[in-house]
Parts: sequence; C-alpha cells; structure tokens
Amino acid sequence: MPQEGLEKVETAGFILKPDSPEIRPTYEKVRASFQKRGIHVLLAERSAEMIGEEGVPFERMCAESDFLVSLGGDGTLLSLVRRSYRWHKPVVGINAGNLGFLADVTLDEVEVFLDQLFAGECRIDQRLMLGGYIRKTTGAKVEFFALNDIVVSSPIPSKMVIVNASIEGERFNTYRGDGLIVSTPTGSTAYNLAAGGPVVYPLTRAFILTPVLAHSLTNQRPLVVPADFTVDLDTEKYEAMLTVDGQERYAIEEGDSIHVGVAKKGALLLHRKERNYFAVLRDKLHWGDREWLS
Repeated sequence: MPQEGLEKVETAGFILKPDSPEIRPTYEKVRASFQKRGIHVLLAERSAEMIGEEGVPFERMCAESDFLVSLGGDGTLLSLVRRSYRWHKPVVGINAGNLGFLADVTLDEVEVFLDQLFAGECRIDQRLMLGGYIRKTTGAKVEFFALNDIVVSSPIPSKMVIVNASIEGERFNTYRGDGLIVSTPTGSTAYNLAAGGPVVYPLTRAFILTPVLAHSLTNQRPLVVPADFTVDLDTEKYEAMLTVDGQERYAIEEGDSIHVGVAKKGALLLHRKERNYFAVLRDKLHWGDREWLS
C-alpha cells in the first residue's frame, strides 16, 4: 500500500539525463527551486562532470539524501532506481521532455510539487522489482535488479532463441522465437505492452512472462505469475543475451542459467498525491479517444 509523505525533506540527491550537457540551465532552475525552500542539493559526480560542476560520489549522494531526484526521462529514473537500490531511498522523476509513465513531474509542476511535499500531500508507492542472477557455467554468479523488465533475446537482430522456462523448479514451457520478456507491473506498459502482453496495475504483486514473436504453431500466450513464485530460464543451441531495463546487457551462453524472482525490497517512487494511474494510461495510450468522451 502507498505511504504518505517523507520523514525528512532536508537533502535531495540529483542525477541528470546522461550525455545531455544542454540540460544544465534546466537543472540550475530546478535546483534554485529546491534551495529556495531550504533543501540542500547534492549532484552525483558523473552528472556534475557532464555540466562542468562539482559533484559528490554517487554512493555518498545516496547515503546522505532524504530522497533522490532524476532529471530527464523514464530511462534516467530506471537507472537511478537500480543503482540506488541498496540504499532504498524514495525516488521522484522530473521529466525534462514529454510526460513519462515514471518521471511524471513536469518542469512547470516543480514548484507545486515542492509545496505539496512540504505539506505532506505526496505519496510513496512501493513498486515491485525483479531480483535475480545469472549462474555461469564457470560457477560465477552475476546479480541483477530490474524495475521494468528483463529480456532474453538474440544478440543478432531477427535471429531465433530457444528459452526453456521452469516455475518453482517445474519445467512448463519452451519458448522459440525472438525472445522472452519477464516484466514487472511497472514495466507492463513498456516492451511487454508492445509484445502483446497485458497492462497490469503497478501495485499488483505479480510479474508477467511474455513471448516475443513466437516461432510456433501453438498459441503462446503471456502468463501472469504470483509474486512469491520463482522462474528459472536457460537457453540452448543459439547465442543469447539478457537485457535489464533496456540498459544493462549480459551474454548468455549455453549451459548458463537465469534465476528470476521478486526482490526483497521494492522501489520507492515518490508521486503527487493526486496522480491517477488510469488518467496517465488514457493520456499516454490514447484510450477512449472518442467524441462522446470529450
């Protein structure tokens, strides 16, 4: 269930959209709004170097901040949530472009958002995250976390992969096609939706397995799995790649296995209290675009 407000609103840690030095004037304007209200702003080192300013190490920023801010788009927020996972700090996304599903505070709304933050009129949603690891044939273990999804696919475009899937240790399907998506409810409106998977309310305690362009005469359907289940995947015959939130990539060799479940802690996303998920869906997906709804 969502919780309301923050215990402290003294220090905010910022990261900026990468490879975008032109974002500096926008950041300076947003920072001034925060500082005007007495909020100390810490800027992560990598973002600071990009715009020619002094910053602090990412780890220090996370440890010393009461909440974290991504200034960019949904991709910037996804990266911040994953990288800051072990500090478990609330994250808010200020969108420097078009309204996103995750980074939903626009630049014009920053002042109002801060007023609401101090008035305790914001809420913190705990979003389910995937947690898992790749077990290499060498015995090495590579851990990962995902807020949106993980995708097993071929590193070569349009080449088939074969993915064997087990739930709770019981083999249940072999997917032959362009890949397999394991998505959280938050990520259900991303690649999962494009591949024909269901839209799932973001606070639902479940995750989704969706095949991508299955090369099969049988009807391969998306599957919604309860949050307390685990899924094991392995590939055969063809080269494969594991992509986490569309940003991190790992080579998967035959004999490697992938273990996926729900992470022990969810992501804490800070939103305006009046934000309505179904209104965002209607706006972003153009649902109900009929004259009788206008």
